[in-house]
Amino acid sequence: MPKFRTLDDLDCRGKRVLLRADLNLPMQDGRVTDATRIERLAPTIEELLQKGARLVVMSHFGRPNGKPDPTYSLRPLVQPLSQAIGGRPVAFAEDCIGEPAKRVVAALRPGQVALLENLRFHPGEEKNSPEFAAALAELGDVYVDDAFSAAHRAHASIEALAHLLPAAAGRLMEAELRALTAALEHPERPLVALVGGAKVSTKLDLLRFLIAKVDTLAVGGAMANTLLLAQGHAVGKSLCERELVDNARRILELALRRGCRVILPEDAVVAERLAPGVATRTVAVDAVPADMMILDIGPRTVTQIGAALEAAKTLVWNGPVGAFETPPFDQGTTALAKKAAELTRAGKLLSVAGGGDTVAALAASGLEDALSYVSTAGGAFLEWLEGRELPGVAALAVAGP
Repeated sequence: MPKFRTLDDLDCRGKRVLLRADLNLPMQDGRVTDATRIERLAPTIEELLQKGARLVVMSHFGRPNGKPDPTYSLRPLVQPLSQAIGGRPVAFAEDCIGEPAKRVVAALRPGQVALLENLRFHPGEEKNSPEFAAALAELGDVYVDDAFSAAHRAHASIEALAHLLPAAAGRLMEAELRALTAALEHPERPLVALVGGAKVSTKLDLLRFLIAKVDTLAVGGAMANTLLLAQGHAVGKSLCERELVDNARRILELALRRGCRVILPEDAVVAERLAPGVATRTVAVDAVPADMMILDIGPRTVTQIGAALEAAKTLVWNGPVGAFETPPFDQGTTALAKKAAELTRAGKLLSVAGGGDTVAALAASGLEDALSYVSTAGGAFLEWLEGRELPGVAALAVAGP
């Protein structure tokens, strides 16, 4: 992990601090339906305000295609943002650059906060335009990035702007980077990766990278079906990428050469269709009926992966191991989440999980706060796990040992 400045390195008193947040929140009928990202941002905001910053929050929202669109305005976020920081008033600027933004920022006193309009109302944001970044820089004296979830995008407010002002990571970004570094760059071993989800095709790079890093790789979810097929198992009507069987076979061969143990399902919960309350059976993976679908891992597989977790010191988890949205096919994921939580609480396991479906599965089981760190970053989390350099992280790097 590159060396980067944090809030501890900043003198913010009386200064205009541009805070890049990710307020791309789920909305319905103009109301926020999940304020998790605002809640996680709040500690950084509170600390900056306590330090006397004149705080300017900026974010993208949706895909307005580089022009103003009321559907994607950040104005509805003023109240939820104010609520998350103890009811402090939040001023709103009708634009993120130019005179409307300058007027609102100029009126701020130390300890006050403003929210700018959607960055993506300007095409220069997604084009990483130097001119757009310079216009943003006019509004601030210091730049703080607390949007790890957008760090994989080389956009103006993430990459170019960080080079124009003294830059540092916010507390959320700092926590994310430290957790991922502990899990993958300097892990306590044995290191186990648990990977699930629907498609091998979206995680080929991830699997290759993890095989070179981890001691044990456990695979579940529909993507395991393709690997099972590569081993010669019939998978019935299960979701499966048959055109990628050769790729899956090469993944397994690579793991063998690298000395990485791979755990695939030994048994599975099957049904004729994916629907709540449908009749299910638990079968060995070499006995999947031709007219049925694999929809969850079975109890023997849960026990096997659980034993690997008990022997591990570090866990990295991305993706559910079954169709968790539809009970009873959430049982395998929930059982493993409980095991990881139990070992984490006992101080035996550093557990880092992330990805949208993973977060949703942990939330559904009530265990999102029971692991060491749960990332809400989605694409950025996955790209980090794949070993890619993230523009938003690289831009914060400072020279020196």
